[in-house]
Amino acid sequence: MTTDNLHTLAADQNEIGGHTVTLADVTSVEPDEASRQICNDRVNLTDWGFKVTSFAYPFAASTPKSEEQVAGCGYNSARGLGEITTPIDCAGCAAAETVRPADLFRTRATSEVGSKWTLADLQATVAQAEKAGGWLQLTFYDVDNSGSPRSISPALFEQFATWLAARTQQGTMAVRTVHDVIGGVAKPVVNGPVAAPAAPGTNALRNPGLETAGKYGLPQCWQVSSYGKNAVVLSTLTPGHSGAVARRLDVSEYSSGDAKLLPVLDLGACAPSVSTGHSYSLRAWYQSNAKTQFEVYYRNKLGTWTYWTASPWFAANTSYEQAIWDTPPVPAGAEAISFGLNLFSDGQLATDDYEMYDTVGAPSP
Repeated sequence: MTTDNLHTLAADQNEIGGHTVTLADVTSVEPDEASRQICNDRVNLTDWGFKVTSFAYPFAASTPKSEEQVAGCGYNSARGLGEITTPIDCAGCAAAETVRPADLFRTRATSEVGSKWTLADLQATVAQAEKAGGWLQLTFYDVDNSGSPRSISPALFEQFATWLAARTQQGTMAVRTVHDVIGGVAKPVVNGPVAAPAAPGTNALRNPGLETAGKYGLPQCWQVSSYGKNAVVLSTLTPGHSGAVARRLDVSEYSSGDAKLLPVLDLGACAPSVSTGHSYSLRAWYQSNAKTQFEVYYRNKLGTWTYWTASPWFAANTSYEQAIWDTPPVPAGAEAISFGLNLFSDGQLATDDYEMYDTVGAPSP
């Protein structure tokens, strides 16, 4: 969705709210990262000309701490999911949220309207809220013909909107934005904490030896990224180059694109911050049966990640070899980079002991 799309929605009396910069689960990242995700999203939207007072938690995940962070970023309310009864789920839950919610930073809503829902289900959910009195928040993730569990068809959405419009004419209900219900002024924006570049001579990477385990079988602070047509599997090797483990990418069914392991594309908890105009020494130990290269991405002020550049190829090696390459000067507007050795063919690539230094003050390999 483009900013023009957002302005079109806003011009049609829809409210634009916050949802983090990169769809981050704010309960599973470090506190400073959560604040950057929540606050900087509001900064971006405000800079684009929107009045931003409402927030929705990605994955409906919140804690008392994240509620406090949302309030601290200047929002007036935040929405959860799945705490209002519907014909689909949450039997025994309330039929509607109170018009002045007991918890402004965890307002109650239905679960996401998805492919199991019918027009009758939507109508019944509205009718029971009318009977109980209060505020009903229906949540839609996708409106398309994909048939995915989290989507409804455009035809069903149109049928419901038509029914809802007729219902409002009866005077038993009204359709309002979240801001209309919650009220309050748009508070000044608050920037999230700044993630500063590493000091000269310091490895800028978190978990560079891939030793600390994270979620989903990944090393903490690292992710697998791929594009094009290929199949990729990440596995753990023991021992590693210098520690207990290394990580191996296996690519098969290759037709196009590449696959790599690289620091998480976030707002600073894992992705290392950089200084404009500086060059950085990228290093990693690898063994492979195919050519590889460093592929580098950068993040701008908005939190958007973009492909930047790639190193020359490094030859296949049956024993560990250190790949070393200095980047060009970081372009204007880049605030962080992420990089990894990639596979752009069928093959295996084991990597370990990553390093990244400002070339000024970098230690000798």
